[in-house]
Amino acid sequence: MQTILMSLAAVASLITFSVHTFIGGPRVVAPLLAATHLPPAAKWLSYYCWHLATIFLLAMSLGFAYVALNPDRPELAVFLSATSAALSVLSAVVAIKGGINPFRFPSTSLFAIVSALGTAALLVQ
Repeated sequence: MQTILMSLAAVASLITFSVHTFIGGPRVVAPLLAATHLPPAAKWLSYYCWHLATIFLLAMSLGFAYVALNPDRPELAVFLSATSAALSVLSAVVAIKGGINPFRFPSTSLFAIVSALGTAALLVQ
């Protein structure tokens, strides 16, 4: 059961990566790069941060997959599950601060799902 849940956390992470990259990219990055009203540093730092998230999401998928294949090495899954929970909360806080329903940001739900699966896998013996 632990391996199945950890594998599901890896799949959920890969889905999160895919949503971020293939749905979010055109909807967020394209308008960001087209914006002419932003200072160049803000624009390009935002672009850089977008790609940091892309790399992290792919690494998170690989990390959960690694732990699924090596259940005697749960430390990485502890880190990734806790980080996913924190990123879900951060997503909700940023949305609320912007006057947006937190569930309009896919990251709120997707990171929560990843964290729940990773945590459940860690708790199952």
